Amino acid sequence: MKCVICKNGETEPGLGTITLTRGSTTLVIKNAPALVCDNCGEEYFDSEVTGCLMDMAENAEKAGIEFGMRHYAPA
Repeated sequence: MKCVICKNGETEPGLGTITLTRGSTTLVIKNAPALVCDNCGEEYFDSEVTGCLMDMAENAEKAGIEFGMRHYAPA
C-alpha cells in the first residue's frame, strides 16, 4: 500500500510502537504488528490489532495505571 503520509513510500509488514492515552492513563505498547512505510516510518495498524490495543488501554485504565509500557500480546 502507498503511504498516505509521505506519498512516496510503500508499506511493509513490521512492528510498531503506539502511545495511547485514556483518562489519566498513558500506555506505550511496543512490538505491535503493523504495516510500516519504508520511506517515512509511518505505522498502520489493522482493525484486529487496534481492537487489542484499545482493550489493553482500557484494562490499564481500570487497573489505575498512570503510566505503563507493555509488549503487544493478542487477547
